[in-house]
Amino acid sequence: MSKKKVLVIGWDAAEWKVIMPLIQQGKMPAFARLMSRGVHGKLQTLDPPLSPMLWTSIATGFRADKHGIGGFIEPTPDGENLRPVTSTSRKVKAIWNILNQEGYKSNVVAWWPSNPAEPINGVMISNLYQIATKPLEEEWEMPNGTVHPKELEETMKDFRIHPHQITLNQALPFIPNLKENIALRSDKRTTSVIKNMANAGTIHSASCHLLEKSEWDFMAVYHDAIDHFSHVAMRYFPPRRPEIPEQDFEDFQHVVEAAYIFHDRMLARMMSLIDEENTTVLLISDHGFHCDHQRPLYIPKEPSGPAVEHSPYGVFVMAGPGIKNNGAHISGASVLDITPTLLHHMDLPVGKDMEGKVLHACFEQVKEVQWIDSWENIPGESGMHDAILREDPWAAQEALQQLVDLGYIDALDDDKIQQVEKSKRENEYYIARNLLNAGKYQEALVILERIYQESKVQRYGQRLAFVYLSKRQYRKAMEILEDLKEENKKSEKQEDAYDKLGMEEPMFLEYLEGLILLAMNKPHLALSKLLKIQERNPYNYQVALNIAQIFLQRKKYELAEAQFIRALNIDDSPARAHHGLGLSFLRRGELNAAIEEFLIAIECDFFFHRAHYHLGEALVREGLTDDAIKAFEVNLRLVPGNVKAHKWLHKLYSEENRNLEKANIHLDFLRESLKGERIILTEAIEQNQGKVLDFIQRLGIPTYDAEKYGERAKNLHLNAQWLDELSNEVIFIPSHSLSFLPDHFHYKLIYLQTDVDLSARLLDQRLNAVLSTKKMETMELEQRKIEAWIDSQAKLPVLYLSHESLIEYPEEQSFILDNFLGNN
Repeated sequence: MSKKKVLVIGWDAAEWKVIMPLIQQGKMPAFARLMSRGVHGKLQTLDPPLSPMLWTSIATGFRADKHGIGGFIEPTPDGENLRPVTSTSRKVKAIWNILNQEGYKSNVVAWWPSNPAEPINGVMISNLYQIATKPLEEEWEMPNGTVHPKELEETMKDFRIHPHQITLNQALPFIPNLKENIALRSDKRTTSVIKNMANAGTIHSASCHLLEKSEWDFMAVYHDAIDHFSHVAMRYFPPRRPEIPEQDFEDFQHVVEAAYIFHDRMLARMMSLIDEENTTVLLISDHGFHCDHQRPLYIPKEPSGPAVEHSPYGVFVMAGPGIKNNGAHISGASVLDITPTLLHHMDLPVGKDMEGKVLHACFEQVKEVQWIDSWENIPGESGMHDAILREDPWAAQEALQQLVDLGYIDALDDDKIQQVEKSKRENEYYIARNLLNAGKYQEALVILERIYQESKVQRYGQRLAFVYLSKRQYRKAMEILEDLKEENKKSEKQEDAYDKLGMEEPMFLEYLEGLILLAMNKPHLALSKLLKIQERNPYNYQVALNIAQIFLQRKKYELAEAQFIRALNIDDSPARAHHGLGLSFLRRGELNAAIEEFLIAIECDFFFHRAHYHLGEALVREGLTDDAIKAFEVNLRLVPGNVKAHKWLHKLYSEENRNLEKANIHLDFLRESLKGERIILTEAIEQNQGKVLDFIQRLGIPTYDAEKYGERAKNLHLNAQWLDELSNEVIFIPSHSLSFLPDHFHYKLIYLQTDVDLSARLLDQRLNAVLSTKKMETMELEQRKIEAWIDSQAKLPVLYLSHESLIEYPEEQSFILDNFLGNN
């Protein structure tokens, strides 16, 4: 039997919402067959969804801050100009480098970025191979470093297709009107379509030659054409939207469908050239592409602005020996999981430092993962470029500037310096977004604070405010928001132009303010903001979802249901919306509907732990105890510390002596966990805590004895042992004493916003007139103390309350308090 092989095919931006209807119509038979004999699912992208960054993450298992590819461009070695990002900027081994060390032979075709081609054991053709640089009548030279080994250059030249070689008959399936409309042939959109056809054909021809004529164990082929076809023509994809001119729609409506059919035919040819019994095929895309009502009308005028057209899920199909062959659906896959999964499939260890996981659901038989600390530490010939060629291009540019400063070389042209510096900040912005996507807020914060102060670029400031929001530093988030509002006044005329064109007004700042208000437990104020945004942006999924969450908090379940359904009409794939809809049913006792939505949420994202928990709750109420136990057990596998799930399992296992041994396990956890929790109430300036404690007490929630413990709370630095005497009471601790709370307790914090709090000041500027400077300084000092203590506590649950809200919205606030304290 021949050696098992792996073939990876990358279709940039391939979208399930385009593929599935074409499969149902019988127009993509090769793709359908591959699906039927393997597993498939959505592949979650990373943020930002930029192809060089993502395809490098796919090939390495690392995010951009580790692998070094941060965007589309980088400085030239002389630091004077910019160039497309190169393979020499990658800082870690790609899978073909790891396989090189293990004695495998690899072919890599057009991966992005792969120029200059790496000297691997096998063949590498760079991502510049297919790009025609000269007219057809002139000699089309191949740039140095395009092909490895170099002796294959002349052979590989013959497989290139020039755009001028594409015939009219070949182009007609894409643009049928070319036959009659001569003028359409010179349209720049037509030119782009022809160029993409030639590029895809070139990559396909070279790949098929290598599949058939060379020896290989691993082969990776990357096509960028679907992404490029989509950026040109997805706006014309049926159905026609009102803002699209009828003639443009008539001319270009077939381009996207033809592109997918073209790729399916290329797939069929490749499959005919491999031994399917001994070859594992993985077909993936790095992200999707909005193809329906979510297609944006507004494309930001900024670097990488067209990425707004990308959708968050790509395609994943895997078939071959050892892979489940029943067409099963898998969930929870990410672009970071590809390299760990392939290494595991090839019986090689996975690096512990890799940021993805092994997709066990793909395999017929589960086998234990072999681990290695890092492939980066393993010596041997990896086929990477020599270290002298691998460099941080931005560091090289800075080194050049140092020579200028020392007088060794002449100063660069100011325009060139500014262009390079601007590009450097943009790459750092992409890295920061990627760090945020990984939950590395502090690392991202350092970058964003600096580049925003250097440039005052709006999108940098918006992202910075979101980081402060995520870190619960609301005072800083609001300060950035006010700064952005001032900067935004300069561009109001531009926003008016969008309105006149009938385009979406982004309203980013209003949305940001709404999120801050929502996070600070002011849903009534956030709601008015978000409803206004929804009126202007009716197809914004996130806005609908946040409005639905507000209605859910306020126990207005019918209104919540309507907004969750609205969100799902915009995008039916996110688990969060299905879970929210299920909750709106559950709280009204519509158990069957709730169970169905929770199951759909789990199918969308198995790792969405709250769906498992609430599924268990619904199943209990439906009397399906055994199924409920399974749901709660899965929840605990995902979040082992979920106290409420432990409570349910202790109760269910105890009933009718179902399993007392397991009941005691959960009871032991509860005894260990619950004795260590303390609920703290604090306020920047002591003003309303007594009234709030009375409100909490009227809800049946115990509060501490203020007469007995009030003075002790103020002098916590002298003695904190009295906290041992309390259990589940709400305890008021002044802001200056927070830092003296002992570390051996778990805390929940109720942060009481006072009437003179900065949040209120920003909401009502008239308060400034009555605030003394001293009182303002005192308040802000105490706020900083509270924020510092919050930052020092890992995963501290914080609830923001205000006395004003308790008076005006008692029912809403009661529900929020109960939910926060775990009583709902």
